[in-house]
Amino acid sequence: MSDYLLLGPVLFQDFEVPAQIGFGGAQRLAVHVLPGGARVIDAMGRDDADIVWSGAFSGPDGADRARLLDLLRAEGGVLPLAWDAFCYLVVIARFEANYQHVNWVPYRLVCKVVQDQTQAAVALAVSLATGLASDLAAAGSVASAALAAVAASGATAAGSAAYAAATGSVAAAAAQIAAGMAVAGSSLLAAGDPASAAAAAGSLASLADAQGYVGRAQANLVNAGA
Repeated sequence: MSDYLLLGPVLFQDFEVPAQIGFGGAQRLAVHVLPGGARVIDAMGRDDADIVWSGAFSGPDGADRARLLDLLRAEGGVLPLAWDAFCYLVVIARFEANYQHVNWVPYRLVCKVVQDQTQAAVALAVSLATGLASDLAAAGSVASAALAAVAASGATAAGSAAYAAATGSVAAAAAQIAAGMAVAGSSLLAAGDPASAAAAAGSLASLADAQGYVGRAQANLVNAGA
């Protein structure tokens, strides 16, 4: 479990930090059973489970910190909940404390999820990765190395080694296409017969298409790191 756990204004510490926190939930489903036993299942949307954990407030301000959590529970406001790479907006559904001493107050918290901000960030990264892969696949074999690079884990995370490799590979593909277009252009100008001119023109058109796809992938990758 991460040592970092924040709920609203409360930064949990020492024995207050639980050994584990569960997350996840269910997908609401409408199941239609057809004659013969076949099923049609409609996905109706996510149903996030409550986030529950327990610990103990300790130290000279342990009781005060427990009272602050109880006040936040009573107010019923939407609060940020964050630990490690997880981030949610929640409402405290239940706070139970067992006062044993001024510096030892075991507690249990139940938080109702309003919004999973972690999933939004993951969905954005997945969408970006999918778009990059689609563009580079459309560019063809000239971008095959770049396609493999952007498919690597962490390729859209700015500052990572995978991101540096992906940006370098896409830039190399763009340079290769530009060089190929220069050669095809020269061949078109130097063509001495219709067949050679047609071949050069076809190659130039294909490379121009690839340049558009790779250029868009390059721009999106750069924007992801901005």
